[in-house]
Amino acid sequence: MKKIQHYLLLSALLVSLSGCLTQSTKQGQVGIERKQLLLVSDQQMTQGAKQAYSEVISDAKEEKNLNTNKVMLRRVRTIANRLIAQVGVFRADAKDWAWEANVIESDKINAWCMPGGKIMFYSGIITKLELNDDEIAAIMGHEIAHALREHGRERASQQLLSKIGIDLFSSLTGVKGSGLDLTNLVLKTTVLLPNSRTHETEADRMGVELAARAGYDPRYGANVWRKMSKQKKTKGIEMLSTHPSNESRIADLEDYSNRVLHLYQKAKS
Repeated sequence: MKKIQHYLLLSALLVSLSGCLTQSTKQGQVGIERKQLLLVSDQQMTQGAKQAYSEVISDAKEEKNLNTNKVMLRRVRTIANRLIAQVGVFRADAKDWAWEANVIESDKINAWCMPGGKIMFYSGIITKLELNDDEIAAIMGHEIAHALREHGRERASQQLLSKIGIDLFSSLTGVKGSGLDLTNLVLKTTVLLPNSRTHETEADRMGVELAARAGYDPRYGANVWRKMSKQKKTKGIEMLSTHPSNESRIADLEDYSNRVLHLYQKAKS
């Protein structure tokens, strides 16, 4: 009977949390409509990102590898400005974010965008993959999409929920040890999804739309991941640890690139 009561209590907790789900972005042409559990405030995430980005910038300045290639910096910032001009299609408030785009001279094949619009490219991703502007736009659009969609905030909320849920369940029921392990498993397989693959798919789809609207050929998105796949055995490719590359992903990119191709053609006309 106690076990049944415990499960009913956990179920009630999960049901109550389901009422906190929200849609952080508009659907856009690609139709992103999954609701998210966002317990951590956007102010906390933005402030944390601002501080973290400042530290990265400070370290790069100290190592004298920040924005050393002015031609590359100009390319990255030009592309960033065109993409940023399109973010309102997914969320109007993002147009007023304190956007920044910088380049660190490094062999790393990596790029990211923190909450609040803090973009960083490492020169290695451009030089080693021999990226053209359309391919840079595909990567940048993908990373910007993570920030717009607040995937970082969602992951932070998932971690917070895991701790809150387990602590609450333990205090109310007295369950400890293996019982808490089961509680954690239930939380992870119900509320603490979607997993990173879902985040990556959303960022892929939103990214190709941003690129297309900015006048960059969205079909180059799939080409980026073909290049990534060929580089799997190369050291220093941080993106491959968090951005799984496979045939189904490339196929999805090709599909959604074609869906937004008319936006690219309109932007170019």
